Amino acid sequence: MSDVTLYDFWRSSASYRLRIALNLAGIAYTSVPVDLPSRQHRTPEHLARNPQGFVPVLDIDGHRFTQSLAILDYLDQTRNLGLVPKDPVRRARVQAAAHAIAVDIHPVCNLAVASYAVEITGREEVRAQWMQRFIRPGLQAFETLLEGFDQAPFACGDRPGLVDICLMPQVYNARRWEARIDDLPRLMSVVAACEAHPAFQAAHPDKHAP
Repeated sequence: MSDVTLYDFWRSSASYRLRIALNLAGIAYTSVPVDLPSRQHRTPEHLARNPQGFVPVLDIDGHRFTQSLAILDYLDQTRNLGLVPKDPVRRARVQAAAHAIAVDIHPVCNLAVASYAVEITGREEVRAQWMQRFIRPGLQAFETLLEGFDQAPFACGDRPGLVDICLMPQVYNARRWEARIDDLPRLMSVVAACEAHPAFQAAHPDKHAP
């Protein structure tokens, strides 16, 4: 058993990000599923790991970390993954593109928010409508942001980085909820590059479904 443990949920976007990064780093890990639909994330056991009740939680190097973007930064700094440029200007622009997804699209399209929309309306069909309402406009704006980078072939250059790691979980959600993205050429070229990369392939939710 690995001494690195990832507490995650197979469809969690934030967990998906970490699986990609751990694969890119070549870090073997033990996956401990935390089932969100059955509310395992609200049990005392999981709240002891993360008082927010979120996934992922990563135990690594004798430490326990929460919040996927913070964990990605830790892995980048300790494993030299090159997820963001060293140059401060380019770094800020790459982070802005990644945050356009991870900070702006993802939080309003997570399980708890969409479920609450269903709860207060009493209409199950609202779930898909909610997702489509936020995912497509967000990714259309992201498509424009990609104009500032060379897709060669990844979002910001010739190697996978923070933007790619944040993008692919949102692409999975777009497809799941039938939010159209196939008319976004820059985005789709990045998707093709990521889908051909073994680290992304091995992290895909279908490979981790119960």
